[in-house]
Amino acid sequence: LNLNDNKQLTGNINSLRVLRETLAQVEIIDCKKVEGNFMDLADFPHMNELNLCHTAVTGDVREIGAHDFPALKSLSLPKDVY
Repeated sequence: LNLNDNKQLTGNINSLRVLRETLAQVEIIDCKKVEGNFMDLADFPHMNELNLCHTAVTGDVREIGAHDFPALKSLSLPKDVY
């Protein structure tokens, strides 16, 4: 899923949960009205790339556990994520 530079796009990344078993790559970049907590995607078994730069997504990387993001190879988060 690639969504880049869409100033009108709104929503919560939690709505991607319906695609949990199929999404391997999520790039939502420079979509400042997209919000949610990046940890809502932590249990996606095939997610190997997650890029949420320049969005309103929040969260705390200290919450990532040993079994979260099992296939992740690349993670890019907004600057407001701890």
